[in-house]
Amino acid sequence: MCGIKTEPLRVFVLLAALFVPSVSSLAVGLEAVARPSYQFLRHQEDWSVLAGSAINANSDSYDHIKYVALNNNGTRWVSFGGHLRLRSESWRDFSFGAPRQHDDSFLLSRLALHSDLHVNDKVRVFAEIKSALATNRDLPGGKRSLDVDTLALQQAFLDLRFAASDHLSVTLRPGRQALLFGKQRLVSPLPWGNSLRTWDGISSVFEFDKVSVTAFWTQFVPVKQYQFNKADSGNEFFGAYGSGALSAGSLSYDFYWLSLDRESAVFNGTEGNERRDTFGGRIEGAIPNTGVNFDLELAYQTGEVGTAGISAYMIASQISYQVPSWKGKPRFSLGYDYASGDKSAGGDVETFNQLFPLGHAYLGYIDIVGRQNIVDVSPGVLFVAAERLKLAINGHLLRRAEAADALYNAGGGVVRAGSAGSSRDVGSEVDLVFSYQYDRHLHGLLGYSHFFAGDFIAESGASEDIDFVYLQLQHTF
Repeated sequence: MCGIKTEPLRVFVLLAALFVPSVSSLAVGLEAVARPSYQFLRHQEDWSVLAGSAINANSDSYDHIKYVALNNNGTRWVSFGGHLRLRSESWRDFSFGAPRQHDDSFLLSRLALHSDLHVNDKVRVFAEIKSALATNRDLPGGKRSLDVDTLALQQAFLDLRFAASDHLSVTLRPGRQALLFGKQRLVSPLPWGNSLRTWDGISSVFEFDKVSVTAFWTQFVPVKQYQFNKADSGNEFFGAYGSGALSAGSLSYDFYWLSLDRESAVFNGTEGNERRDTFGGRIEGAIPNTGVNFDLELAYQTGEVGTAGISAYMIASQISYQVPSWKGKPRFSLGYDYASGDKSAGGDVETFNQLFPLGHAYLGYIDIVGRQNIVDVSPGVLFVAAERLKLAINGHLLRRAEAADALYNAGGGVVRAGSAGSSRDVGSEVDLVFSYQYDRHLHGLLGYSHFFAGDFIAESGASEDIDFVYLQLQHTF
């Protein structure tokens, strides 16, 4: 990767060298207490398991802040935590080498801190702040809102929980909150992004015996890099998302209605206020005694953009098979994704709207492709390369669903207009990722991705292949 600047990588290594010794002194004996696993949405962790535990040689370094009793019987308590993430990125021919500067390296950092106050078993207050920063980024867009949010309130909500019956509990949650549903194909706080997503509003969680349903009404909160983030009243997002498991336990399912009402949307020549409803479902599970797992999600969209009607849909699927008797216990997978596009510019809209996705996880780590007007065939394999070390190799064969519609990126922006070329061949991508879990707190990623530009890219402008290298460390506590 000649021509890529290395200074951010040196900064990254220096910070990592200062950071790693602080975690290498962690006490052993973590098996003494069944601590909850760290979640991206930290309010999903229950640290009450530490109630009554004495700090001793078997304690984790952070146990003293994970459960702090505020009364004699421990019914009122508070937990503290957070994470620090550093990621060095290096790019060559970003955006296919157009328009000007397209090689660069830089460092992204994110610090998040939270407090979780349990007044009692019915009342809870959760708050989280973040700071997302970047060194000089000399690529198109400069330091984007995706990269920088100097100091912001990420979450701040009140939970009011009560039992409606022996088989139903209800949690009311007003305030600023991150939304994460299902496999995050359509709704995600975007953990890969540096600045994250959040919404203001209210949600209600209904928990039945084996089914959970979240009903919500929110307004999206766009990032104002150097100012306080405020909700956008012109971008409303509401609906209901349910999930459950079948009695056998080998199958889980989701079902949802997601509604978006926003101002000034544009899809392939049609513009106006967008009122779009998404109806969908997902089923996931394992076929007993075969080593085969599968995941299938379908969604249909209807509504209006201005006075034009909407009719769009998506299919997302993956099947995988593990061979535990082979060295590295490889798991082979094959995915197929389809998101509809417009058959002609203007008029009714057939372009699928990916809403608020974690596109990075599904359509290539370079993020040049989003779940709109796209067909993707994605083979992959995951190896356990060594203890705590995994290697994933994934490929993507990408085509536009309709030649008259644009190529959209992971953020929903237009990469190339549909009228810029007639070919549907977008190209292909290969992603290699090494994942290492140093200990309970420290996780590392090293990745390389290469995008091979296809015929449509060559027809429509600059068409250099793209290279992307990154190194990431995250310490969670």
